[in-house]
Amino acid sequence: MEPAEYILEKIEGEYATLKRTDNGSGDEMFIALALLPEGCDIGTRLKWENFEYEIL
Repeated sequence: MEPAEYILEKIEGEYATLKRTDNGSGDEMFIALALLPEGCDIGTRLKWENFEYEIL
């Protein structure tokens, strides 16, 4: 799978809404905060690659 970049837009309880920023589609996804790196907050830019997220 190709790498993808996201921005964390919203946190609701233990879930986050991510918006894709690298391809112009603006697709949103709902994901458990436990799958994201420690220290993520609203506005954090993330890169997804090899089934892992990392903070940019």
